[in-house]
Amino acid sequence: MRLALVASDGPRAQEARHALADAHDWVAPEEAEALVVLGGDGYMLHVLHGMLDNDRVIPAFGVNHGTVGFLMNKPRSSRHLIERIEKAKPISITPLKMTAVTNAGTEHSFHAINEVSLLRETRQTAKLEVRVNDKLRMPELSCDGVLVATPAGSTAYNLSAHGPILPLDSKLLALTPISPFRPRRWRGAILPEKSRVTFTVLQPDKRPVAAVADQKEVRDISEVRVAVAHDRKLTLLFDRASSLDERIFAEQFQV
Repeated sequence: MRLALVASDGPRAQEARHALADAHDWVAPEEAEALVVLGGDGYMLHVLHGMLDNDRVIPAFGVNHGTVGFLMNKPRSSRHLIERIEKAKPISITPLKMTAVTNAGTEHSFHAINEVSLLRETRQTAKLEVRVNDKLRMPELSCDGVLVATPAGSTAYNLSAHGPILPLDSKLLALTPISPFRPRRWRGAILPEKSRVTFTVLQPDKRPVAAVADQKEVRDISEVRVAVAHDRKLTLLFDRASSLDERIFAEQFQV
């Protein structure tokens, strides 16, 4: 198997990269069949976004040398790395596509592996209209923000905002408000993954809103459209004893 090795700038990841330098006949990423990623979740997201941007997607086996490492495998002896990759369980994840239109009429499109978030830019509460599949579902949501999360991202920002954990194979999306003011008791919705969600910013001059697709931000937006990008599937490789679907399922029993 033609494998490439990439690492974040963190000292632990760089130390691991040096230790693995002679463990395999590494090739350049553009020639590889799979990618070994050393770092944390943030670096893995960076690498996956690079694949999406370059229209060349290959499986990625992450080794955690960051903090949480939810998208990564545990670091072990470098002698067994190739064997682990050969025996790894492939997990397919599908990102979201965000199309954001600014108040000036400029359109920006980005992909999100975890979630698309709308966030107020000032002390003023955001006011949003929410449509699902072109049908008006909420004429006015007053909040600090709102997000749409994939199953893979449901244990990240979505969970911190008290959104539901979605099993990886559920084919669902989480629509979760962030500190809702009106309607105060609305806790969000669970949507089929084929859903198209449109947010329209009410009073955009007085109450400016930013849209964020994972780490990519667009400010002063008037409208955001979110849908699953079925043509952009990604593949992560995991040790079979601790794959991503098992981790997401186990999160439901954490106290």
